[in-house]
Amino acid sequence: MKFFGTKAVRDGGRPVLARAWGTGAVALGEWPASYEAQLRAGVMTNPVAQRALRLVTEGAGGAALEAHGGDEADRARVLALVGARSAGQSLVETLACHLLLHGNGYVQILTGADGAPAELFALRPERVSVEGDARGWPAAYLYRVGESVTRLSPQDAAGRISVIHLKALHPLDDHYGLGCAGAAAGAVAIHNAATVWNKALLDNAARPSGAMVYAPGDGSVMSPEQYERVKREMEAAFAGAANAGRPMLLEGGLDWKAMSLTPAEMDFVGLKAAAAREIALAFGVPPMLLGLPGDNSYANYREANKALWRQTILPLVDKVAGGIMQGLSGWLPEVRLCADLDQVHALSDERTALWERVMAADFLSAEEKRAMLGICAAG
Repeated sequence: MKFFGTKAVRDGGRPVLARAWGTGAVALGEWPASYEAQLRAGVMTNPVAQRALRLVTEGAGGAALEAHGGDEADRARVLALVGARSAGQSLVETLACHLLLHGNGYVQILTGADGAPAELFALRPERVSVEGDARGWPAAYLYRVGESVTRLSPQDAAGRISVIHLKALHPLDDHYGLGCAGAAAGAVAIHNAATVWNKALLDNAARPSGAMVYAPGDGSVMSPEQYERVKREMEAAFAGAANAGRPMLLEGGLDWKAMSLTPAEMDFVGLKAAAAREIALAFGVPPMLLGLPGDNSYANYREANKALWRQTILPLVDKVAGGIMQGLSGWLPEVRLCADLDQVHALSDERTALWERVMAADFLSAEEKRAMLGICAAG
């Protein structure tokens, strides 16, 4: 059995494709390039990205799944495997997080003494790399934890899948999928920089700084010692939030000129809001659900919630469920797994309208009605 399919022989070897996130070094004016740095700057410290991630992954992990085909024991077995916790976390939620951020999800199928699947374990995607053969085609997976490297074969001795690789579409990579962490890195960097700007502004009495003007009238200038003394006194006695509003006592020839921000300089406020919307866009979350003001793309909150489920969460759940069942097809070829749309509260009015239309169609047989409602016959 050929796990990766039959490939045409090419002239010469093809180099193994490199990872897409670079070295992680960040220069001035750039944003994090490595996956870990993007997560630390984005999901772990940015409230918009973190909330968007939780909306998608918790929704996917909480979606009810239903199994069709096979016998009742096989269906119960699949639901038990998928519903079990992977390292204390929901398997579907973990894989949804990996696919959304990294673009890749890896599941190791652990078998019991009887050779049947006993556990589905989600592997950290940034620790997994594809090992290519002499022609550059995938041959195995390498799992790195510190200095330890474990080589995982994609198939067992019987030719059944032992490592499931789920990946989002990547137009420039044959081995790895494309996640949203890199696409959102620029917007996250802008949003974080605006937050730092606001914090610095509050630390300086919530207003821009001013200029100390020395104009004694005779055209003289300060000596270096005088300049350094005035600078030290300003930093010690007047800078910072603790000294906000403190009156200044200036010597002869010194004058304080307060500065204000121009409308062009105040654009960072709108820039931060625009960056937040771009973060939400990268994660596939309607901005309204994140509490962003001034976004009226959806008629109301209910419609935004429907869009989140229809456009982001359900396709992600279908990708995860389909990949898992493809991996388990060597043991359970007739069972398929999908989301139970009747238990998605955001789509309840759509499902109710569909049921009413189907049940009112007297010209349809019972089997045709079941098919239109997405209900498959058991067995």
